[in-house]
Amino acid sequence: MRRIAYCSPINPVHSGISDYSEELLPYLGQYIDITLYIDDGVVPANPHIGTHLHIRSLSALAHDHGQRPYDAILYHMGNSPAHFQIYDAAQRTPGVIVLHDLVLHHFMLQYHAVHRRDIAAYRALAAAYYGAAGTQIADRMLQGIFDDAVFDLPLCQPVLQSAQLLISHSQYVVDQSAIIAPKTPAALVPMGVPVLAQSDAPPIRAQFDFGPDPFLIASFGHVNPYKRVEQVLRMVRTLRRADINAHYVIVGSVSANFALDALVRRTGTAACVHVTGYVSSQDFGAYVAAADICINLRHPTAGETSASLLRLLAAGKPTAISASGSFLEIPRDCAMHIPLDATEADLLTACAFLIQQRPDFAAQIGAQARALVERTHTLSHSAARYMQVLASHYGWEEPLIQRAVLWDVVPVADEKGIQRLPKPVIGPARPPAAFDLTAATHTKTTPWAESSLRTKIAALFAKSNH
Repeated sequence: MRRIAYCSPINPVHSGISDYSEELLPYLGQYIDITLYIDDGVVPANPHIGTHLHIRSLSALAHDHGQRPYDAILYHMGNSPAHFQIYDAAQRTPGVIVLHDLVLHHFMLQYHAVHRRDIAAYRALAAAYYGAAGTQIADRMLQGIFDDAVFDLPLCQPVLQSAQLLISHSQYVVDQSAIIAPKTPAALVPMGVPVLAQSDAPPIRAQFDFGPDPFLIASFGHVNPYKRVEQVLRMVRTLRRADINAHYVIVGSVSANFALDALVRRTGTAACVHVTGYVSSQDFGAYVAAADICINLRHPTAGETSASLLRLLAAGKPTAISASGSFLEIPRDCAMHIPLDATEADLLTACAFLIQQRPDFAAQIGAQARALVERTHTLSHSAARYMQVLASHYGWEEPLIQRAVLWDVVPVADEKGIQRLPKPVIGPARPPAAFDLTAATHTKTTPWAESSLRTKIAALFAKSNH
């Protein structure tokens, strides 16, 4: 049986890629023998991992590979500090890069400034690839001044150029990578998510104290300035002015750098906006079941493929998405594409009205969304595609399933109810206790939005200038 080294964050490291790997590994393990390489000192929270996989520290990978070479090494790279040691290992021992975010600029900043404590190396890297514009952006970032222009300077070249093969979950990233690193071979592997039985919403909705006949709008994941929350709040305000009992539930934490309380007061929506904080996978599924319409907007984008979006589609939920980047690869009959122009809030509102007034349309688009996931985004489909790509690249024999799925993926739905109910936004929104500083620096989405990290890097930059 072929042997691979699989390098990824894993829970308890809070990262979307941790969840992703824990779901993919039992299916990938049907074909090959896997050794999981993780950060030094991390103990997997999932007991199945230690039972079914070999576990080693990333610092041991080069030695292990030298003693008994692996048939392939997979490095999962994302735009967060959860990948510091993975990047170190990939530079020492090149292999296959699974690129979850095209934009790695925030990662490179933190890697050099925090992990290596070498600010000059980050500035030199930005200048080498982007000239004077790179130097200007680097200096602003180092001073804690965030600039959206950074999304046009992905700074992923060091990762791409050292890769033996690039795997991405979107054609968008494959195409962009071909421009940045034309000599690096690349392949598309659709992301997989669990396709679970759909939960019964009425008993779950009965737990909410939202008044008669509520219209529940929900978004999922860490909220930061790029999740288009203001447009959603304007939509909520319009619905309520039309005598629709609309409530907006944010299922996840809120960045300390995002003043949600001020925004809801300015839009007059404080009484109908609620935040759960970080929730369990069971609560996540319950909130999906309870929602009438789901929101998954983001701009600018780091080129990521959204696992949370695929989970919403798999649940058969009508979902509004931003019409940009990899989101454009979702067919228009499976999600509602919202343009990033002056019509954004108005079209979002029109979609919400349509879902509220036309249950038949909501059911139809939800059924088409679920069918899309069942057709191309299951965990078994994703694992099979991984194996096809690796076999083709390395000249292996045809990949065949050798054993049963290693373990059952933990269901994300809980029909018994919701353990953590949302709270109204009545003051500054902060991450809950479970999302402490250490966890916050490992979040998948735009870690540079965390003010504590910005302050830390700015202090290092100021010190280096003395």
